Amino acid sequence: MNQSPLPTTDALPVVRLLPKAKPQVIRHGFPWVFANELVMDRRTKGVTPGGLVVVEDAERRPLGLGTMNPLSKIAVRMLDFDPEAAIDQAWFKTKIARALQHRDAIYDEPVYRLVHAEADGLPGIIIDRFGDVAVIQPNAAYAEAMLEPLVAALIEVTGVTTVIKNGTGRARSLEGLEEEMVVVHGTQPTGAIPVMMNGATYMADVMGGQKTGLFLDQRPNHAFAAGLMNGGRMLDMFSHVGGFSLAALAAGAGSALAVDGSAPALELAKAGAEATGVADRFETRQGDAFDVLEALGAEEEVFDVVVCDPPAFAPSKPSAEKGLRAYERLARLAAPLVKDGGYLVLCSCSHAADLKRFRDASARGIGRGGRRSQLVYTGSAGPDHPLLPQLAESGYLKALVFRL
Repeated sequence: MNQSPLPTTDALPVVRLLPKAKPQVIRHGFPWVFANELVMDRRTKGVTPGGLVVVEDAERRPLGLGTMNPLSKIAVRMLDFDPEAAIDQAWFKTKIARALQHRDAIYDEPVYRLVHAEADGLPGIIIDRFGDVAVIQPNAAYAEAMLEPLVAALIEVTGVTTVIKNGTGRARSLEGLEEEMVVVHGTQPTGAIPVMMNGATYMADVMGGQKTGLFLDQRPNHAFAAGLMNGGRMLDMFSHVGGFSLAALAAGAGSALAVDGSAPALELAKAGAEATGVADRFETRQGDAFDVLEALGAEEEVFDVVVCDPPAFAPSKPSAEKGLRAYERLARLAAPLVKDGGYLVLCSCSHAADLKRFRDASARGIGRGGRRSQLVYTGSAGPDHPLLPQLAESGYLKALVFRL
């Protein structure tokens, strides 16, 4: 682990907002300052990525303490409204303890997203917990530089025995950070970790799987879809390790077909089905989702519930229109596979496609698939993924259930 020295407050550089910037947005809780809102003089540009800075408005009034990365469009992430705050192990401990208090109030078992970045007051930091194992995604330069006090605070607060750093993904590349997957405390798990949710057992590959090994955000939507089955048949597209399908089978679904492009993910889904005791009602098919949907349509297959939970088709604003067309096409291909009176579950984890635009694209696709629908449920991420009201990006997940 690398640890940069934590400078004293009186030694910190000062960065200042341009007159056109709106300091009240920061005072009201918005956690970012973009590069085009700052006076980018030589000293500001020379701040080491991840370094601490005092942020002032154009009138030289302090707004708080932030972390600077001149390589990123998000030049400053606000850490504390006290410009003299000490960002050290004790500071991380206070933040993590507050986050843990919320999760302990909701969940009986220690399986949850413990820290959801800005919404939990730790910008750019994701921590998922699977019992005694925690997976950290330090997606901001300061988090990488201060990983040692962060990990120490995490262990002190939670008592986890293994901490894994998952340094992969698009967010790190935008911060100019290298990719790395490493155990920073404890011993590497041998194989996937069994995780219980919604009556099913999921196999989380915390070292080699997608994201931190399991998509915990969909937990309430898995439960809602499972409640629709009534002994019926589910098609789980983009299933990963069987998120929707295993919950449905655990709730009494007659059968489920899980489709994903990743063979390793489907193997984990099969292992989860075995561990849940539902392997006899579980099938998998590997392939491109759009190709499989077309093939199932040609085979005249029909399901009681069809779920489409794809990766982010619109990960950024420039890709939003293309992504929305992909969501529409997905709905068009999936709709004919739903029996009359059945349900189509459509999900988006693209923050650039807001709820209205995603809903509209989904409805257009259903219509172009020759079906009529009523929207019966609108879901989001679970309460372990809190939303920061001032930051729309923190409310990225959308789940729509249409009855056709």
